[in-house]
Amino acid sequence: MRVKKHIHTDFLVIGGGVGGMQAAIEAAALGLKVVVAEKADTRRSGCAGCGNDHFACYIPEYHGTNFEFVLREIAGTLESDQWQDLSLRRVWMGKSFEIVQKWEAWGINMRPNGQWCFEGHTYPGQKKYYLKIKGDNIKAALTKKALESGVQIMNKVVMTDLLKSSRGEICGALGLDISGEMPEALVFETPAVLIATGLISRMYPGVNPGFFFNTSCCPAATGGGHAMAYRAGARLINMEIPAPYVGPKYFQRGGRGSWIGLVSDIHGASVGPYMEKPSREYGDILVDVWPEIFRDKYQDGSGPVYMNCTCTEEKDLKYMLEGFPSEGLDSVVDYLQQYNVDLKKQMIEFFSYNNDLNARGIEILEDASTNVPGLFATGNVVGNTRGSSTAAAVFGMVSAQSAADYIRQLSQTGDGYAEEYVQERLALFDRILKRGGDGARWNEANGTLQSIMKDYAGYDVRSESILRAGQHYLELLWERSVAELGAANAHELCRVLEVLEMMEVARTVFITSINRRESRGLFVRKDYPEQNPRLDNRYQTIENRDGRIVLDFRERR
Repeated sequence: MRVKKHIHTDFLVIGGGVGGMQAAIEAAALGLKVVVAEKADTRRSGCAGCGNDHFACYIPEYHGTNFEFVLREIAGTLESDQWQDLSLRRVWMGKSFEIVQKWEAWGINMRPNGQWCFEGHTYPGQKKYYLKIKGDNIKAALTKKALESGVQIMNKVVMTDLLKSSRGEICGALGLDISGEMPEALVFETPAVLIATGLISRMYPGVNPGFFFNTSCCPAATGGGHAMAYRAGARLINMEIPAPYVGPKYFQRGGRGSWIGLVSDIHGASVGPYMEKPSREYGDILVDVWPEIFRDKYQDGSGPVYMNCTCTEEKDLKYMLEGFPSEGLDSVVDYLQQYNVDLKKQMIEFFSYNNDLNARGIEILEDASTNVPGLFATGNVVGNTRGSSTAAAVFGMVSAQSAADYIRQLSQTGDGYAEEYVQERLALFDRILKRGGDGARWNEANGTLQSIMKDYAGYDVRSESILRAGQHYLELLWERSVAELGAANAHELCRVLEVLEMMEVARTVFITSINRRESRGLFVRKDYPEQNPRLDNRYQTIENRDGRIVLDFRERR
């Protein structure tokens, strides 16, 4: 395989989700030449591809001017995740209203009720921070604005590698155009790259393991950004910490914030102390406070746990079902109608799905930069912040300005990328293609990877002996996969590369899990059941420093 085309741009955005598209629009407005490389199609890609109906934000006219109080109070909501830096939360909350105003101007309905309406993920009596929006068109609207701004969008392009100069600065990226029957190699020459590739959705078994793409979030998000950044020397953070997703058990689409009901036991009694009756205004915050409740109740025998809407008022049920499509829950509505499920009579069992590695990944600073010069990141690929669509959009906006500033201060151009590295990667792709349909299948490797991760790096049992056994099996799977996987066309090559990048990231999960010798929150080590106070407010990082693995625990910012 040879490089088909060289593409020159000021700013390359890898991933066309919310964060990537926001960054592209902002960078174009700053006068940069921008290219967005998206594996799927920006009109429907990413975790917000099916929609979003809640947007965490601070609007002064609603919340008041005491921003410090706002920061303290939102810490008790869904965004209470202890694995995000407070300095980053300050940035995305502080700039969130800018995004609200821009999105409204771009055709996203931020006030479907005609006014600012905040609902859910909040204690009764507390100010609310989750703006109810009609976000089923987020991706289409952002794509339209990007095209109007002069952004070049390249769909069906799989990015595989970051390229660096001899000085260690980003100078380009390698990708594959998979729009045709056979892939074509592309080299992007650029001084600045944004990774916005989202979470990792197929490393662990999904809600129905027989269907790889039956996932709660985007199934095309498979850790490509994590893997290429790690290979390029970017620091990853919090990789060992589980981040489960909650929703109807065995159902393809998760989410709980849109439901108006009580988290209840099998008898219909509320499990938590916060709500006495269903509330459209507040929802049931119990799951935000106790995210492991479903697994805990199952393991101690007091489960299952249900979403109970039997006492929800008819007008609120109607409101809830009408709002589901904005969160991408159309299939839930279809199912309820198709099978005549009456939520006034039947409770829906909820459970925490297996780890999507959501908000676990690349470490960034407040300006969205990484430790690699010229490399930026935003969205669920970032490992030290949360904020969902809000943080993705805000740090996308921030990264555009940071990239523009970075490019302006470059005193000289680098010496270009190492051609040998590009040829080495292309040779690997060629070997996979030459095996064609006679090689091992990508789905065999993907299924085996999921089994290894569930059994040896899952939620229920972790210990050094179990983790090391799993790490050994992962290395064997990697060797066999590189030697035997085949692809008959561009589509299959894409699937093979997804599995390989998931294995690369899985390796960091095993290494960091072995190195965290304690139990903390959802991370439980049977051989180290106690919490180590010396690691309070400390995050573990892993870095590939010229082939040498460097681990560290650093203070929460």
